Amino acid sequence: MIDLTVSIDAPGWSVLGPDFADEDALTVALGPLVEATVAAGVGPGAALEPGRPAELSVVFADDATVQRLNREYRGKDAPTNVLSFALTEAEEPDFPGAPLVLGDVVLALETVLAEAERDGKVPVDHARHLVVHGILHLLGHDHMTDAEAEAMERIETAILARFGITDPYSDPPA
Repeated sequence: MIDLTVSIDAPGWSVLGPDFADEDALTVALGPLVEATVAAGVGPGAALEPGRPAELSVVFADDATVQRLNREYRGKDAPTNVLSFALTEAEEPDFPGAPLVLGDVVLALETVLAEAERDGKVPVDHARHLVVHGILHLLGHDHMTDAEAEAMERIETAILARFGITDPYSDPPA
């Protein structure tokens, strides 16, 4: 069971459709995708054992916010499409049944929209892909090596396919 908190912290996300009109609608819309991502992303050595309750938040922000966070936490003074702030690396008290706080995923509106347009992707599908990508980072997945990137892309593609979302790594139709 995943306790999902969704925040829309920048105007404009509603251009992605009715699910993005308010936080309640978006929480309902993203819930199954988040659950599927966490279930698929938990593997050997993961901080979250299968079946353990977890908490995470997804923040729909703007480029300025993401650029500030990227500068403060990664030393990169530029916006990016998604940032993940994992909280599972710290020592946590082991209270039976207590949820594991995974962390936060933050998306940047202008970058998400620009990338979708540039790459010929449906903007809402691109945003959903980035939510999946960010959650996988919270679960310890990375793409620093080719092998890691390929493994992460396989997981992402499989999850997205379950929700009718085209492989984000394939070339768009000509």
